[in-house]
Amino acid sequence: MRDKLEIVRNWLPRYTGMPLDKFGDYILLTNFSNYVHLFADQFGCKIYGEDRTMPAATNDAGLTIINFGIGSSNAATIMDLLSSIQPKGVLFLGKCGGLKTSSEIGHFILPIAAIRGEGTSDDYFPPAVPALPSFKLHKFVSDKILMHGLDYRTGVIYTTNRRVWEHDQAFHQKLRAMTCMGIDMETATLFIVGHANEIARGALLLVSDVPVTPDGVKTEESDRKVTAQWVKLHLQIGIEAMTELGQKGEHIKHFRYEPD
Repeated sequence: MRDKLEIVRNWLPRYTGMPLDKFGDYILLTNFSNYVHLFADQFGCKIYGEDRTMPAATNDAGLTIINFGIGSSNAATIMDLLSSIQPKGVLFLGKCGGLKTSSEIGHFILPIAAIRGEGTSDDYFPPAVPALPSFKLHKFVSDKILMHGLDYRTGVIYTTNRRVWEHDQAFHQKLRAMTCMGIDMETATLFIVGHANEIARGALLLVSDVPVTPDGVKTEESDRKVTAQWVKLHLQIGIEAMTELGQKGEHIKHFRYEPD
């Protein structure tokens, strides 16, 4: 295999277990297997690749959901692999830690940007290039949140490769200095690698914990409560937004800077 397209066209089915012709034009990404199972139950569709690293399912409307795993390296991998099918839109349904007192558990964050603290994205663009979502895609997500009678937060997400930092007060101070709204491990990478591959992308993040306080650090019990109360709604908003984008949305153009 000599070029990128040949590689990713081979690897996307290898990672997901799903043939290329089964992928839809619009993609939901998640880190959690229960999102894929809820999606498949709702639409009565087959889950491919439950023995693979990135299980996936597609409904009759041409919407695909993929559990790509956790972390920025997996986020970069899936956005590279999706370049094989050039989807018309990709939305990440992720969880994040809230870093503000206004970011209570159960609220949604529609990030306007992400800070590239993970390092993975440096292999795609210089550090000065911002990690941004596609505005038109986020507009559909915003409309669906409001249609459900919900509020949401906007702000900047800090993306890190570091998993265990909650005890580190120096790291806390760093986050406060950057005035971030939330913290996760994937959003900046998804935005940057989506930009590199000319894929329209966005993220709807569910605040699942408030890790800047000892009582707010995520536990198995607290995560079960978040899942029980908000995951179905999180998934439903994503389904509705991406389905409507496919039905009514104008083409989301990707403009490249071409130096003289």
